[in-house]
Amino acid sequence: MSFQRRTSEKTTELTASVPVKLLTAGSAACFADFITFPLDTAKVRLQIQGEQPVRTVAMAPALNTSASLKLNPTPVPATQHVQYRGLVGTLTTITRQEGFRTLYNGLSAGLQRQLCFCSIRLGLYDTVKTFYGSLLKENEAGLQIGTRILAGLTTGGAAVMIAQPTDVVKVRFQAATRSSTGRRYASTLEAYRTIHREEGVRGLWKGAMPNVGRNAIVNVAEIVCYDVVKDCLLLYAHMPNDIRCHFSAAVVAGLAATIVASPVDVVKTRYMNSPRGQYRGAIDCAIRMGAKEGVAAFYKGFAPSFARLVSWNIVMWISYEQLKLVVFNRS
Repeated sequence: MSFQRRTSEKTTELTASVPVKLLTAGSAACFADFITFPLDTAKVRLQIQGEQPVRTVAMAPALNTSASLKLNPTPVPATQHVQYRGLVGTLTTITRQEGFRTLYNGLSAGLQRQLCFCSIRLGLYDTVKTFYGSLLKENEAGLQIGTRILAGLTTGGAAVMIAQPTDVVKVRFQAATRSSTGRRYASTLEAYRTIHREEGVRGLWKGAMPNVGRNAIVNVAEIVCYDVVKDCLLLYAHMPNDIRCHFSAAVVAGLAATIVASPVDVVKTRYMNSPRGQYRGAIDCAIRMGAKEGVAAFYKGFAPSFARLVSWNIVMWISYEQLKLVVFNRS
């Protein structure tokens, strides 16, 4: 009976055309992004905190010592001010200092990103999974882990190459504080134009390689993990295919995505937000960040990342599953 339920569900998913799948996935992702966007802004602020060059102050030469003969006293690192502390503290600080609307800076670019990005990585997942399934000849009665992983890597990587400019603009809007100079854009359209004019086409695709790696990993962690956990709940736990099942699978998917993607996500955010010439590349950014701030820097913003990815997955998957019941059966 459980296998029949799973087979019936797959049949229902495949009744929709590819354009309908793309639109349904993009709509669910946009709704999830709107609900959880403040958490993403907090995550970005925590991730870039500490990347500014260390300020130095000159030592005052001591009297009657050899230090008084030095023309260039050794600089001493100044203590850096930590502006954001924790998820709640970051949200509170941003709201108090810059206003609530700042939490939604870059929302339009974020929604554009989801329409481009999630439409492909999720909307094409079933189609690509079917294609790889026919090539690999995996047992359809099994979990088809290899087929799902390949499909997740493919759709995640392809989506980034198309949606990368929207991600760059979104990160820069979220990273910009009210006191920052030279980084404020009046609109997303102006941001695209300015980045293209000042940094060229490469500026719009800045950080594409770490982003491809990050989102291919996230895609596997989110979509494949959700897919597998959901099937296991249906097959072995005999859980009905309803919101309880979708909620449980989404929480596991969000946790897995946060753990595996956080280091790449921090590097991607730092590199995308950096001025031209600050880093030679994403690898250079990662090396310098690790040397300067330690291994813990790669998990900066973990709490908001976890809160954001878990809540985003819950809202997105429940919305997507409900939309499928309405849209797919009518397409």
